[in-house]
Amino acid sequence: MDSARSIRVTGPVDARVEAPPSKSLTQRALVAAALAGGRSVLRDPLLSDDSRHLIAALGAVGIETRVVGGPGSSSVEVHGRGGAIPAERARLDVGNAGTTMRFLTAVLSLGRGSYEIDGNERMRRRPIGDLLDALRALGASAEAIRGNGFPPVRVGGRGIAGGSATMPGSKSSQFLSAILMASPAAAGTVEVSVEGDMVSGPYVDLTIRTMARFGVSVEPDHPGPAARRFVVPHGQAYRARTLTIEGDYSSASYFFAAAAVTGGRVRVENLDPGSAQGDARLLDLLEQAGCRVVREAAAITVEGPGTLRGIDADLGAMPDVAPTLAVVALFAGGDTRIRGVPHLRLKESDRIAALAAEIARLGGEATAEEDGLTIRPRPLRGARIETYGDHRMAMAFAIAGLRVPGVVISDPACVTKSFPDFWDRLDRLG
Repeated sequence: MDSARSIRVTGPVDARVEAPPSKSLTQRALVAAALAGGRSVLRDPLLSDDSRHLIAALGAVGIETRVVGGPGSSSVEVHGRGGAIPAERARLDVGNAGTTMRFLTAVLSLGRGSYEIDGNERMRRRPIGDLLDALRALGASAEAIRGNGFPPVRVGGRGIAGGSATMPGSKSSQFLSAILMASPAAAGTVEVSVEGDMVSGPYVDLTIRTMARFGVSVEPDHPGPAARRFVVPHGQAYRARTLTIEGDYSSASYFFAAAAVTGGRVRVENLDPGSAQGDARLLDLLEQAGCRVVREAAAITVEGPGTLRGIDADLGAMPDVAPTLAVVALFAGGDTRIRGVPHLRLKESDRIAALAAEIARLGGEATAEEDGLTIRPRPLRGARIETYGDHRMAMAFAIAGLRVPGVVISDPACVTKSFPDFWDRLDRLG
């Protein structure tokens, strides 16, 4: 793919598109299937870079996986080993796939061998110490090879004994999700307590629901985001099954935003209105901003207003849509405050700094703050947008180009991390 991509300005869009499969559900289902006994089939998975990193890693440690079919009609067969890790040794590179890094760190702690997991330079700056501490509290062998709380990590050797662990909730819900998913194969009951508010809390609920689909129950002390203690009772085992992966709200957010910023209409199909995905809550914020949202059995339609309103948005439960909402805010009639997301600095890029810089490049005004940023609409101009290798930066700012002439996206290939055919779908949208 070219090193840059120009975005074509459209009038108000009027389109029907299909949401790609959920990255979050694909990864969770791959882990549950790998830890189950027997053959599972995941229908319509997201075959993005992150998913392929996880599939390759599972194969490298002796858990057979096979991708069947092609675009539009694919599935992944996973031959789980009932919680066992067949390989005695492995060295894995997961690039900048943060979910894969965290999930594998917990899953491979179950093994009796030695497993090293590394990534690219950005991954080596993404903290994982809280997860390693919790695993050690549960009796596992888990260490940062360089002793600094960051990848690369080395795990495995004695499995997970069980017991109790405490971890902060301020950096990533994926640490908790990783331990919960590995816990059914531990030698005893696992109890994890969370200190403080859990960021991206809805994704813990998505983890628990996925585990339930594979036959394992988690007992939280409270329902929903109020939960602070989670117990996975000993004696449970994942059961192999066939599962169809639902559509992805994170990826759909760019189409919703296209309707909002152009004053058009987009119907996004293959979405479950009752999904546990945290990013589904972006629709409520778009309604606050003046959009009309119609929810149907398997589709969502968003219609943009004549003038968007600035809003105050706590995105602590849905940080991945912060770039999307930031771009929508450029076209509002007033200021927008995005807050509750200090952990954006630990994503594929420092998204708070990156958003402020690229908004300024377009002529907008954004003030970076400790827990987010404030965006003040200004007259916009075309610019070449730097993406920092971050898929969500590329896709979000592409939407700005539907309104602003002269927007060019650097490194457009970075979208393959989560949405391989984004550019084709964007072209059809126009």
